[in-house]
Amino acid sequence: MTDLAPTATAAAKQYQLKRAKKAALAAFLGGALEYYDFFIYATAASLVFSKIFFPSGDPTVALIASFATFGVAYVARPFGAVVFGHLGDKIGRKNTLVLTLVLMGSATFLIGALPDFNSAGYWAPALLVVLRLMQGLSAGAETAGASALSTEEAPEGRRGFFASFAMSGISAGIVLASLAFLPVAAMSEADRLAWGWRIPFWLSLVVLVVAYLVRRSLEEPEVFEEKHDHGELVKLPFAKMFKTHPAQFFQVALMSFETVTNTFMQSFGLAYAVSVGVPTSTMLWVSILGNVIAMFSQPLLARLSDRFGRRPVFIAGVLGSGLMIFVYFSVISTGNIPMIFLASTVITAGTYSMSNAIYPAWFSELFNVKVRYSGMAIGLQVGILCAGFTPLLGTALVGADKANWGPAAWIVAASSLLAVAGAYWARETHKTPLRELGNPVR
Repeated sequence: MTDLAPTATAAAKQYQLKRAKKAALAAFLGGALEYYDFFIYATAASLVFSKIFFPSGDPTVALIASFATFGVAYVARPFGAVVFGHLGDKIGRKNTLVLTLVLMGSATFLIGALPDFNSAGYWAPALLVVLRLMQGLSAGAETAGASALSTEEAPEGRRGFFASFAMSGISAGIVLASLAFLPVAAMSEADRLAWGWRIPFWLSLVVLVVAYLVRRSLEEPEVFEEKHDHGELVKLPFAKMFKTHPAQFFQVALMSFETVTNTFMQSFGLAYAVSVGVPTSTMLWVSILGNVIAMFSQPLLARLSDRFGRRPVFIAGVLGSGLMIFVYFSVISTGNIPMIFLASTVITAGTYSMSNAIYPAWFSELFNVKVRYSGMAIGLQVGILCAGFTPLLGTALVGADKANWGPAAWIVAASSLLAVAGAYWARETHKTPLRELGNPVR
């Protein structure tokens, strides 16, 4: 009998590791779809939508209107966080993540089928807003659910590493979207505006199918099933979370401002670079390089947080991004291509990855399992909501004076300071056992 115990323990560990890898793969694919969709929309909003979905006139006004449709999804994200966060804490992580996936993929595909302003008049931007709202509802809970699931399935001491694959998936999605837009950017403007821009939206169907098949095969995490089987889940996770975890909610809300860096670079940064004469294809390759490296750097940086703690790695990354953003806009304004590649890669694969790779585990760890999905989803959307409108704000502040990039950089720097404040306030969780995370919920 004594020989059987170690064998059984080893088998159990192997089974747990297999589940953890599957959850990480599902998070990776979901993140890839979400940010493939996000980035093709951000790219199209920067380069195409202002010319086809709005009346002709002042190009700056049209670009601001285009970025407004980009930002509209961020208004819907908190509502998606509430609805799908509730479902995730009531019916389970798996089924909720399947719902968010299908909603996002369907909306993205349909955007590619919309008529332009010349064909449908004001119905064109109206329908664009409706589908963008659908994307926002889905995105409001996608990252939170994938992060919660990966964290709960991860082996002890490796939660940061496994949860970070949701962020590597996001990097992969940005790479795929950039690659999809490269041939579109190479088209003549007439072809690009007439039909070329639609192709990347339709290609999202491939990612959707693969991610759906993987997610349908997932199981619920054991720590969630225990509460479900014993009837210990709460009726209104959203309300209970605010009652039992108010400090954690505000901590996550503040730390979520770290996302402003990426949102600003991928949307406003692209539009700004093109406006000062940097070729669109060059900026797409800049994004591809940084995110390819980030796919691998993020799990490594998250592993550091498993060893040394979430707080020091997160804060170092956020402060680094807040400083490097000034270098980023400075080199773009001069059109120095090698320095643009260098500055962007240092942020994307370095400083931003340091904070971005860690938050899936850290934000999840701050909440009790009974309210984890709701807490992370809703808290995360506060900073992300603000991030969604920063491209519009940056465009309005910079205006037609392309040398006036300072306001754009200060928006990112101020957001970074808010994230640092939240990180100093939040508790360190990397060594806390899974079943002891968060405050008591009764």
